[in-house]
Amino acid sequence: MIRVPDIKIDIEENKEAIKLQILKKLRIKPEDLLDYTIYKEAIDARKKDKVYFVYTVDVEVRNENSVLQRSRDKKIALTPDLSYKSPQSVGKTQNPPVIIGTGPAGIFAGLVLAQMGYNPILLERGKDVDERTKDINEFWRSGKLNTESNVQFGEGGAGTFSDGKLTTQIKDVRCRKVLMELVEAGAPQEIIYKSKPHIGTDILRDVVKNIRQQILSLGGEVRFQSKVTDILINNGEVKGVVVNNEETIETENVILAIGHSARDTFEMLHENAVEIHQKPFSIGVRIEHPQSMIDASQYGTFAGHPRLGAADYKMAYHCKNKRSAYTFCMCPGGQVVAAASEEGRLVTNGMSEYARDKENANSALLVGIDIEDFESEHPLAGMYFQRKWEEKAFEVGGGDYKAPAQLVKDFLEDRPSENLGMVKPSYTPGVVLTDLRKCLPDYVVATMKEGIIGLDRKLHGFNLGDAVMTGVETRSSSPIRIKRDGDCISNIRGLHPAGEGAGYAGGIISAAVDGIKVAEAIVKLK
Repeated sequence: MIRVPDIKIDIEENKEAIKLQILKKLRIKPEDLLDYTIYKEAIDARKKDKVYFVYTVDVEVRNENSVLQRSRDKKIALTPDLSYKSPQSVGKTQNPPVIIGTGPAGIFAGLVLAQMGYNPILLERGKDVDERTKDINEFWRSGKLNTESNVQFGEGGAGTFSDGKLTTQIKDVRCRKVLMELVEAGAPQEIIYKSKPHIGTDILRDVVKNIRQQILSLGGEVRFQSKVTDILINNGEVKGVVVNNEETIETENVILAIGHSARDTFEMLHENAVEIHQKPFSIGVRIEHPQSMIDASQYGTFAGHPRLGAADYKMAYHCKNKRSAYTFCMCPGGQVVAAASEEGRLVTNGMSEYARDKENANSALLVGIDIEDFESEHPLAGMYFQRKWEEKAFEVGGGDYKAPAQLVKDFLEDRPSENLGMVKPSYTPGVVLTDLRKCLPDYVVATMKEGIIGLDRKLHGFNLGDAVMTGVETRSSSPIRIKRDGDCISNIRGLHPAGEGAGYAGGIISAAVDGIKVAEAIVKLK
């Protein structure tokens, strides 16, 4: 097939216009066009009075070589082979590989190993996604936290209760493998070609269940409420794991797909002399605006157009103090959610359903934290730093998982908020209006203040006085990196760190890809 980029059609044109542009670009007759598929679809809204869809398409034509030779556009070329090719196994392992965690890294490592006949055992400390959802809804309703079944822990990992965003900066053929498997498991077909694909938390819950069923059908095993409480190590090699302080599972290969919030597991690994390093991360708040305002700012007169959906944004601003304020994990038409996993500590996150049809837009507004900001050289100092500010947020919110919140206009003027304006906060169990300076470092507050004003120049209305800031967000990424070599092995042979919690990914797709890489490494090693 031939890949044809830069096909631009007006928002009011239908997809028949794509076919006409293909004919024009390739200089062929209609009867010579056999078929085409969309490889990529993006929106060009840089001019608010004219919005376009921009496509890259893969085209099947008669006399392919002749068509390519006649083309004057150097960007038009044969479609590259992006198919995933499984590594050649050098023999089965003595015992099935054990995977700790069923977030994106864990389930995709498990899926690939199951597809290759390795019968992996996946151990998840939390519950299956249906039971987990019940526990989360109860927490949001009543403030009753289950520390083993929450937004962080359970089938699908933290990403299951997010926007289900599938954008990534990495260029890897495994990305397409992940997308294809997600579609096979029930995700919308459009994620294959959208430039900013997302699934939505509502659909994602069914997707992870379907992937689990595929792993089981291929001979794998998935156990819930199975917390790994110890790693058995002898002479620098993994020999097995202990589950729930009572059951021992023998294995020579353990994949650590533990997520960024498994703090007790971090401590257990440190006690077992697993080499862990400090890693920078970010903290800040969730900021909420009316989604209609974001739509108008991004799409102008085309805001609300049925073909566009809810608008998003992604921005950064470099401040005078040499720190940056940036938006992260923006959730169009979504809600701010209670994401705590430890008693007495408060954490926020964002979530959207597939329709993205709720009244508010929300995004993390974050400031980078360097290891120099940590209060010790301990490998887990970043984790303890997170805990410190989560505890302060819990206290400021009143000690019952209500979140501290402040209006932008009051935040900028250093005064506590007393009344809400036009934006109704979406966080449940509820918010307490206060002064966010009580639960954020001074340099984070200063950076966010300057950043809000600067980001408003990029997105008009970002500094809306009635916009609500809800704190704190501390789990944007892992505060550690577990050392691994080129074969994906830590300083303990047979122990394979993977995904976001181990410090090697940042998002659903990159974590899933990293899980596949680690699975491939095990196959090649044995």
